[in-house]
Amino acid sequence: MSRFLGIDVGTSGTKTLVIDDQGRILAEATATYPCAHPEPLWSEQDPDDWWQATVTTVRQVMQKAGLKPEDVKAIGLSGQMHGSVFLDKAGNVIRPAILWNDQRTQAECLELEKVCGGRPSLISLVANPALTGFTAPKILWLRKNEPANFAKLAKVLLPKDEIRRRLTGEYATDVCDASGTLLFDVAHRRWCLPLMEKLKLDTSILPESYECDQVTGKLSTSAAKELGLSTECLVVAGAGDNAAGGIGNGIVQPGEVSTSIGTSGVIFSYLDKPIVDPEGRVHTICHAVPGKWYMAGVNLSSGACLQWFGEELCQAEAKSTNGNLFSVLTKEAEGIPPGADGLFFLPYLAGERTPHADPDARGCFIGMTLSHRRGHMIRAIMEGVTYALRESMEIMRGLNIPITEIRASGGGSQSKLWRQIQSDMFGQPVKTLNAEQGPAYGVALLAAVGAGAFNSIQEACAATIKVVQETPVNTNNSKYYDRAFPLYRDLYRSLKADFKSISALAKV
Repeated sequence: MSRFLGIDVGTSGTKTLVIDDQGRILAEATATYPCAHPEPLWSEQDPDDWWQATVTTVRQVMQKAGLKPEDVKAIGLSGQMHGSVFLDKAGNVIRPAILWNDQRTQAECLELEKVCGGRPSLISLVANPALTGFTAPKILWLRKNEPANFAKLAKVLLPKDEIRRRLTGEYATDVCDASGTLLFDVAHRRWCLPLMEKLKLDTSILPESYECDQVTGKLSTSAAKELGLSTECLVVAGAGDNAAGGIGNGIVQPGEVSTSIGTSGVIFSYLDKPIVDPEGRVHTICHAVPGKWYMAGVNLSSGACLQWFGEELCQAEAKSTNGNLFSVLTKEAEGIPPGADGLFFLPYLAGERTPHADPDARGCFIGMTLSHRRGHMIRAIMEGVTYALRESMEIMRGLNIPITEIRASGGGSQSKLWRQIQSDMFGQPVKTLNAEQGPAYGVALLAAVGAGAFNSIQEACAATIKVVQETPVNTNNSKYYDRAFPLYRDLYRSLKADFKSISALAKV
């Protein structure tokens, strides 16, 4: 039987798993690495950390599954989107990679829109507005702020594609990840050369783009030796983590939507054609399914909010729970009623992307009284994150995108309480699946399709992904959230100007 690897280069760590040709997971492994924040709201990583984590996890799953090098026929790659790996002509990394949640490029975003003749003109070119997390503003930032490094620049790769380069020697990406650079003509699935010309950027810095299930190369001799694999092992294009997670959740038909609460929060909706929000509040991106697209809302801090709360304010419990702090915190929130007795939380700990596109936004508790306890704060965090997802869902509904089935994934889906909050907040049952591995599983399926184990991505998903649980809506809770949601939404509007002032004061 053939085996296929899925490698997901995430923000907190790299996850690798191996499946058989029936989609069954044989082994999985994760290796973590740090994230540097040299300035407030900056976020950087060393690509060497990604590579070492890749080598470690591949070797671990091979050992766990008892596989020989020739057993693995293909590898699929996923990873954090938008990040920038800057390479010189010799393929050396010029500086630490700037990540998706880095907020340093606000001035460059304004420059992008100005060069294009305004925000609507930019959206007409690449289907999305200029956002601080995207790749193009990072390139402009490098040119403006580190001219010596920019002078060395020969190629810009996304995180997973830097791993591909080290696996195969090829400079390549997929249409999904390319869509998140802000340099890609999403509607026509190709690089946007007119925008590159407007920005006075050489097109040679861009890798070749592929559909997500296409083969981009084979393992080099050195990479195969380091990983313990064969040089006959194929590497398919793969996909950015959102599209890969969409495949891992089986979102390959109209009406199917997934929510993911991990470090960030994502709501992901399948599209048969490229529908673009003219206001640029949500993203339109090429899907991993050839010739299809998806719409996504992305919140920069979701599970990260609860993680921050636990690590910074519950240190005693963190030491005593043996890595089970998440369960302890969510259990504490179970006894708190919906609405947390009037306590709201705005989850903008790293600024915000969807729908506000505001790097100055700040996280805050609002409505606190002497009667509120820690459990109220935990529940308010969970609800605030879910309110933020609902904002994107309401935009999608306003664009007449059908939402007939909602599938939950990520760490948030492992909490019964958080699943219930989602069902009640969205007013629709939330379903969970037999596969909880998300992007890594999605690109393992892409590898299987690319190697010929399945005829199509839809066929692979139908054969391997099943709904196993449904969380019904609590009608009373849902009515409460319908009343409270407009107030939540208005809180940002009321504080927007103050956030900007606070941000400016913090920089003094």
